[in-house]
Amino acid sequence: MESKAGPSCRLVFCLLISAAVLRPGLGWYTVNSAYGDTIIMPCRLDVPQNLMFGKWKYEKPDGSPVFIAFRSSTKKSVQYDDVPEYKDRLSLSENYTLSISNARISDEKRFVCMLVTEDNVFEAPTIVKVFKQPSKPEIVSKAPFLETEQLKKLGDCISKDSYPDGNITWYRNGKVLQPLEGVVVLIFKKQMDPVTQLYTMTSSLEYKATKTDIQMPFTCSVMYYGPSGQKTLQSEQAIFDIYYPTEQVTIQVLPSKNAIKEGDNITLTCLGNGNPPPEEFLFYLPGQPEGIRSSNTYTLTDVRRNATGDYKCSLIDKKSMIASTAITVHYLDLSLNPSGEVTKQIGDALPVSCTISASRNATVVWMKDNIRLRSSPSFSSLHYQDAGNYVCETALQEVEGLRKRESLTLIVEGKPQIKMTKKTDPSGLSKTIICHVEGFPKPAIQWTITGSGSVINQTEESPYINGRYYSKIIISPEENVTLTCTAENQLERTVNSLNVSAISIPEHDEADEISDENREKVNDQAKLIVGIVVGLLLAALVAGVVYWLYMKKSK
Repeated sequence: MESKAGPSCRLVFCLLISAAVLRPGLGWYTVNSAYGDTIIMPCRLDVPQNLMFGKWKYEKPDGSPVFIAFRSSTKKSVQYDDVPEYKDRLSLSENYTLSISNARISDEKRFVCMLVTEDNVFEAPTIVKVFKQPSKPEIVSKAPFLETEQLKKLGDCISKDSYPDGNITWYRNGKVLQPLEGVVVLIFKKQMDPVTQLYTMTSSLEYKATKTDIQMPFTCSVMYYGPSGQKTLQSEQAIFDIYYPTEQVTIQVLPSKNAIKEGDNITLTCLGNGNPPPEEFLFYLPGQPEGIRSSNTYTLTDVRRNATGDYKCSLIDKKSMIASTAITVHYLDLSLNPSGEVTKQIGDALPVSCTISASRNATVVWMKDNIRLRSSPSFSSLHYQDAGNYVCETALQEVEGLRKRESLTLIVEGKPQIKMTKKTDPSGLSKTIICHVEGFPKPAIQWTITGSGSVINQTEESPYINGRYYSKIIISPEENVTLTCTAENQLERTVNSLNVSAISIPEHDEADEISDENREKVNDQAKLIVGIVVGLLLAALVAGVVYWLYMKKSK
């Protein structure tokens, strides 16, 4: 002490020894500091005029003092005692305010400012409190999943490097979790690092989950004290996968049950509403009491109509939990009789039937040469115009792709039939001879003339329509002649002759045959005339009735 305080140090030393009992009536003063900050402690004493020096000390747990800083009032010099833990950390100002840099937990002590005069020692104690904010709490060792109705460790909430120690609270969806036997179990522990004196707090949570915990956030917080009071830090959310048993089984069918037809592949999918969902099931096919073990899908290929029935699936370990569905395999059969290429003779009868067998009502359409018919064909006596390509087509409208069709190619054959007509030109200079031929296959026509006469046109022919056509020649005979028409096809050769008088001799003309097209026009005209006549008669009848009523009323 003498080396630091100067010549009067003996007296000072004695005074310092007795200073423990010379304490002014100053109250306790506390300085709060954050860990790592600078602790600033004012002396809190008025500096006396006869001050010799000022000095700072701290007290050990046993009460013994440790001097750390000295400042002379005369020389204005500052000296720091050789205390290892405060080496290069102290600063004593002219007003005897002591600063300690880089605050540590070990700085939590009772410090005393001492101002010394020749006859007295004045002291002002200061209590230092150091606070260290803990790390943000983190949920670790998290369970990969939780199971309903089972108490299971959810995880650990850990917060490190705190001083003083703090408390940890768990939350479910923002609400505090309180301990509840068999449902919520909390285990809290804290550890202090012997070197840093900082605390690590850990809280383990055991939790019995329910289905209401699906997508429910769990968090934890640490409550700690800082220089300004109580504070809280919150963790990040943690959401856990909740496992729960299957309570219901459902079965699905692809393709849609309304659209399954023969030849399709059917995929049955069995689903359980548990988490995780079951991976295996038993599938029951119609008429098979034993289930087939499979994954959650089972496929039937190229199904037939006999696959119609009830399909079921169940859990392997709980066969009573079962689901079923009814499947109809739609089918469509068509039988056309006769079918293919059929050759008949003109005038023959030909019954035609198109028989449909289907899983539900089917539509039937008849086509002839790509033109839709109003009704199914029926032939009591075949005509040439009945020949053609007939198609019977059927479909199930609700089932895509279920369509059938068969065709009948009808050929109507007939031996050549000949009718000859003649007509004199109004000028009287020529006569037209026409050979009308009917038959199939198309007969070839040849002309033969017996007698003399000039042939003006011998090769004019009409189109071949519905087994009919004609050939005509124009002649100016100088004398009576005979014209012979020969028609021949694969079935027969037919010959017909017509006598024609010389151009100078008048004779009766034979009317031309009416073609099918003209015959239809004539029929239409006749119907129109009949309709007009009937309409006029009705109008006259109405007028007569009106006139009679008028006359009756007048009388």
